[in-house]
Amino acid sequence: MKEDKIMDVMYTSTRDASVKVTASQAVLKGLSDDGGLFVPERIPSLDVSLKELSGMTYQETAYEVMKLFLTDYTKQELQDCIRAAYDSKFDTQEIAPLVCVDGVYYLELFHGATIAFKDMALSILPHLLTTAAKKNDVKNEIVILTATSGDTGKAALAGFADVKGTKIIVFYPKNGVSPIQEKQMVTQQGENTHVVGIHGNFDEAQTGVKQMFADKAMEQELAAHGYQFSSANSINIGRLVPQIVYYVYAYARLLARGEIQEGEAINVTVPTGNFGNILAAFYAKNMGIPIAKLICASNENKVLYDFFETGRYDKNREFVLTSSPSMDILISSNLERLIYRIAGNDAQKNAACMKQLSLEGVYEISDDMRMELQDFYGNYAGEKETEETIAKLYKKMGYVMDPHTAVAACVYEKYRQAYQDSKKTVIVSTASPFKFTGTVMNAIAPSFHAEDDFVLADELSRLTGLKMPKAMEEIRTADIRHRTECEVAEMPQIVRNFLKV
Repeated sequence: MKEDKIMDVMYTSTRDASVKVTASQAVLKGLSDDGGLFVPERIPSLDVSLKELSGMTYQETAYEVMKLFLTDYTKQELQDCIRAAYDSKFDTQEIAPLVCVDGVYYLELFHGATIAFKDMALSILPHLLTTAAKKNDVKNEIVILTATSGDTGKAALAGFADVKGTKIIVFYPKNGVSPIQEKQMVTQQGENTHVVGIHGNFDEAQTGVKQMFADKAMEQELAAHGYQFSSANSINIGRLVPQIVYYVYAYARLLARGEIQEGEAINVTVPTGNFGNILAAFYAKNMGIPIAKLICASNENKVLYDFFETGRYDKNREFVLTSSPSMDILISSNLERLIYRIAGNDAQKNAACMKQLSLEGVYEISDDMRMELQDFYGNYAGEKETEETIAKLYKKMGYVMDPHTAVAACVYEKYRQAYQDSKKTVIVSTASPFKFTGTVMNAIAPSFHAEDDFVLADELSRLTGLKMPKAMEEIRTADIRHRTECEVAEMPQIVRNFLKV
């Protein structure tokens, strides 16, 4: 039975105040019919103390957080989903280890099956989704439609591969991901999986997916064949809620280890592209976790840095391919949830901003809304700075990090120097260095040259003593199963072809 003391949380759309759905309905749909994102009508407060949390496992913490958001799931359903997700797929019992390096805490979120932070949410989303389908008596087969800038794709494919009642189609920018990220996707097993390289960038892939969600004629066409769309992108609230967990867990770990006192505020630094990961930290703060500053780290696609500096979001700029491809994004979808929040949960105000973004590629927020952003600090790291940060920390401490984590570490250092803020800080480490061997090896062993990523990975392992992740070994000799490529305009037809519609 569901516990009586938990108040139901309903979900509304960031673009239409009249929308009201349950958590499981929001997870199922992924995106609201009006193009808006589902948000909880209120952010619930934690109902256990920080001290109690400090004695809990990752799985127990996950339940305490998720039960407050996913209120139409029973205790048994939620616990079953959590148990199935956070198991031996992770190479450490801790699930998300917190490693102190040079006075800063790195929250390592890459110990799952695909060695990137997306595993933290995409290990559980298939279970939340199939449970939601049963609860809502869905008879259609669910088609997961996803755009990826590198990591979501593989984690979603791994999560949904051969899950009964689902099919998954992943679109990625053909020349916009690392060789390892691409090999992980195109070798994916599973009869229900389909991977497509588009001739375009991530923003075009993401826009294409959103347009298919909004296409009513396509929806009816698919329904006639027994299909309905859902999403594994961070636009799905079922992705966002599990991400809140690891911020709560990180704070609880610091408390358990005596690194902080109960109630002591910490800072959090997050490498940011689509804004979901840092939004989860914002939600954790609003649940009662004492987070002082939310430090938003961008690469050379610094649309978010400019937004925090000026209050003006402008995607009309050159798109840069960097060594941190998961952040090569100019339309940060999850920022919409923050815009809605700082607009006083005003769907009309938010919808006006999003319409302007769609038509002109730019919008500006009011001074009142800017005042609501004081918890955030934004900055960016260039390519040279990113590489120097990897080299510096390796030389000083022997710690190896991937380029996304290095962007965050570099931006944190800029923040610390600017504000002389000595609060304990958690840097979110989003991917294994083995996913980006070219950049990492160039930084720590520039004299070693090899074209092959697996030769680089072997040398990285030998040089640093780090064990080669299982995910790398698995794809080393795996056959390529997915070779489809298409133009952006062809995406809907590709979906029809795969579904034989």
